Amino acid sequence: MVSSIVIVGGGQAGAQAVDTLRREGFTGRLVLVCDEPELPYQRPPLSKKFLSAELAADRLLFRHRTFYEEHRVELMLGVRAVRLDTSQRRVRLSDGETLTYDRLLLCLGAVSRRITCPGADLVGVHYLRNLADVAPLRAAFKPGARAVVIGGGYIGLETAATARKMGCEVTVLEMADRIMNRVVAPCVSQYYAQEHLAHGIDLKCGVQVVGVEGRHRAEHVVCADGARYPADVVIVGVGAIANTELAENGGLRCDNGILVDEYCRTSDPDVYAAGDCTNHPSLRFGRRVRLESVDNAFEQSKSAALNMLGRATVHDRVPWFWSDQFDNKMLIVGLTYDHDTQVVRGDPAARSFSVCYLKGRELLAVEAINHPKDYMAARKLIADRALMDPAKLADLNIALKEAI
Repeated sequence: MVSSIVIVGGGQAGAQAVDTLRREGFTGRLVLVCDEPELPYQRPPLSKKFLSAELAADRLLFRHRTFYEEHRVELMLGVRAVRLDTSQRRVRLSDGETLTYDRLLLCLGAVSRRITCPGADLVGVHYLRNLADVAPLRAAFKPGARAVVIGGGYIGLETAATARKMGCEVTVLEMADRIMNRVVAPCVSQYYAQEHLAHGIDLKCGVQVVGVEGRHRAEHVVCADGARYPADVVIVGVGAIANTELAENGGLRCDNGILVDEYCRTSDPDVYAAGDCTNHPSLRFGRRVRLESVDNAFEQSKSAALNMLGRATVHDRVPWFWSDQFDNKMLIVGLTYDHDTQVVRGDPAARSFSVCYLKGRELLAVEAINHPKDYMAARKLIADRALMDPAKLADLNIALKEAI
């Protein structure tokens, strides 16, 4: 009988697991451990409306404190889980306390990938991952401030857009030959590059950052070609790494994330994991994946909660992602692995279009830019392994769901 569940991690996955466990009738001891002092909160707005102060802090919270009190959830905030002993089913915390569990759920998330060049530790070099990262950035984003963003992925570009809206002079430095090169089609990269340029952001692709210079704080970012970019503030957005330290030290199997099966179980049958920290099998796409996705964290933690209660539930959702940059909303559904064809629906010049990825005729993924109808239709089509007609796909006058 499961009478005690400990959840480590207070992000989307941890918060959703708490909600699911109580909704599904779990009445035992439920402990939520979070290394941040705040109540569990949403992270996507940190690079957007919360950074620009358009969204108040209390709007970030998943639940207010009364919810946790009413549902008898023991909140242990501002403490880290530092040691896992699976043989004794114990978790030791940074404050010296030890928790025992019948089931443990690890929702450890991911940590920002750090740059290691000379000057990387100077004052004025920032990362944006947690609530505590926002205040110093918000203070630095003053009208006329020179902001240099290292990395042209989602976080870098979203932060660049926000900084520009707040009046900064912004330069983005990307090592690849195009922005978002690992996650979107070339025409989507080109569209977003034009949008950023139109808003006055200076984009530099194909450049390698080799150092940050400054006497007491960051003053210039230096690239391999000798170019030096003046900077009052530097923001690093070069990806994230699964947070696996606790799991690895506890003897759990890890490989680019904590390895779990389709039931969210780790290599220890009493320990489960969910969210950005996991490497899990996608039955739909026939491979293991590690996803940094709010939707995946939400759905996987629900499945994990049900499985911890003995209700066998396979986690096999078609993943989706989004990014807001200026007034553009990009919605992506599916995974592009193994595709052999791309079909563009619509004209990027019209500021509303989609890119469909096919393997043979099977629809694998869709990138919808300011085109939510295609995104909504694609979720079902991809889940159903729909076979599409490329000629019909290319005709924007034919609804996506009819292009079969």
